Amino acid sequence: MSPQRSNRSNLVEGTLRCLERLPPERVTARAIAEESGANLASISYHFGSKDNLVTEAVIAGLDRWLGEVAGGLSELTSQEPAARYRRAGEVIETSRRRHTGLAKNFVGALAKAQHDPRVRELLAAGFGRTRRDVASLLGLGDDQAGEDAGGLVLALFNGLLFQVLLDPDLAIDGDRMQRAQTRLRGILPEEGA
Repeated sequence: MSPQRSNRSNLVEGTLRCLERLPPERVTARAIAEESGANLASISYHFGSKDNLVTEAVIAGLDRWLGEVAGGLSELTSQEPAARYRRAGEVIETSRRRHTGLAKNFVGALAKAQHDPRVRELLAAGFGRTRRDVASLLGLGDDQAGEDAGGLVLALFNGLLFQVLLDPDLAIDGDRMQRAQTRLRGILPEEGA
């Protein structure tokens, strides 16, 4: 591995550690450089800006979180999609508190994306990849409908995550999630109807 690639990786890893322990406003270029053991100027060299680095770290962190969910589903490979979906919800809920800093910075990256084309590009690519990954994890299919279903599951997860960031009492998990989904299925038309 070349020194530049290692330094780049160290910056991402240092940023992820900062995201875990610092509030978003304290995740500064200086804090990242100190945490990663890198030179402050290397942030601009490798990423163009601190915002680009934070966005890439957020995406890497979200990918790892999805990896945790995949690990939690590994014993269910032969199960039907509904069982995998229920288990994914459980794994997400139990891991959510560990990833609160990451989630808060994800929200910040989404806000920056409205004004920064590079951040928008990075996040859009991440969402595209994650839709396919979620569809695969849950056994929803690898066609367009499966990818769209993965996008809906991701939207549900993100929407609930944003609500819980505002107030942890807004969490909907376990039996409440099952009852809510049953209620929704009751108003949605059957396929082909």
